[in-house]
Amino acid sequence: MAATETRGRLAPQGALTMATASTVHAQGRALAAQGDLLVDLSGVSEADSSALALLFDWMRVAAAAGHPVWLTGLPAGLDSLAELYGVRELLPGPPPSVPEPC
Repeated sequence: MAATETRGRLAPQGALTMATASTVHAQGRALAAQGDLLVDLSGVSEADSSALALLFDWMRVAAAAGHPVWLTGLPAGLDSLAELYGVRELLPGPPPSVPEPC
């Protein structure tokens, strides 16, 4: 698991699972505390419930600091998992000015 980071944008690449989530945990928390955060998940090839936990953690950190978090490129598998757990409506979408990737 690697993640590219540019100002206010984090793009995890590869598997985002229990085995890999810790590699981007602190990076996402730091960005969420600093300002508005866009998480681009289009490069995530595999995800499990730990990916959801990670996203919710970043959302809590951002909310505590008064910043929004937006998600783009949510993989179908992660979307299905969120729906199964009944938390899909809690996940933010993209900001109005960022189109969803095709």
